[in-house]
Order: sequence, then C-alpha cells, then structure tokens
Amino acid sequence: MARVYRTNTAADKTINAIDRKREQERQYMLNMVSRNADELSAKLVQRLLDKHIIETNSEQAMRELFANQLRNLNDMEDFDIQFKIAPLRSLTNDPNFISLFLTQYITEDLLEHPKVQDVFGDDLDIYNAVDSVFNQIRPR
Repeated sequence: MARVYRTNTAADKTINAIDRKREQERQYMLNMVSRNADELSAKLVQRLLDKHIIETNSEQAMRELFANQLRNLNDMEDFDIQFKIAPLRSLTNDPNFISLFLTQYITEDLLEHPKVQDVFGDDLDIYNAVDSVFNQIRPR
C-alpha cells in the first residue's frame, strides 16, 4: 500500500493523534467484548427481550448465537466490519461500531435463524437497545 506523505504541521499531528486514539479505543472494545462475550450476550438478549425487539422460543440459543458473534468479532477483518456497518453509519452521532455491527446483524441475519420468530422495531430502536448494553464498555 502506498504511504501517505504528510508534512509535520499541527493539523497533521492532531489528525494522527485522533486516529491513534480511535484505534486504541477500537482495540480495547474488541478485547473487552471477546473476554466478556458470555456475560454481554446474556445482557443483550435480556435487553432485546425486555424491549420487545426479538421474539424467540429459545433464549439460550440466542445467548450462544450472540456470544459466538462477539467472540468472532475480534478475528474479523476491519473491511468486513466496515462493510457490514456501512448502511447504518449515519444512524446516530458518534456511533459505537460494535452496536452498529450487532444492529445490522439483527436486522439482516437474525431473521433467518430457526429459533427467532420475529424482529420488531426500526434500526434506531434496535441500535438504542444494543448500545445500552455496549455503551458501558466504551472508554470515555
């Protein structure tokens, strides 16, 4: 890949610092999600059921499904994650990429799961429910 040539101006240093901070935040969140996948998936499924976002006949299957998604998220390529969340990127200001990823997963892929009867709500409702769980691991 070609190297981007930047002069050492104050603006470039600021941009580089912001990029570094975002990448550190991203790596921290991916590590936290991977380490705490079972706990976070249990909270997520409970929140989705409480908010009447999903209707399922097996909560345990949903917990396992989301735990596997969270564990695999750390191993995914950045391009695949960005491709998945691209339709929802403008959903909210300063979005949590993990919440966007899971929102898109719920709206696109979860309907095909045999244990899911239906998914309710629009993208923003689903994002808010998901982000209420994953916002807690986001560094401030």
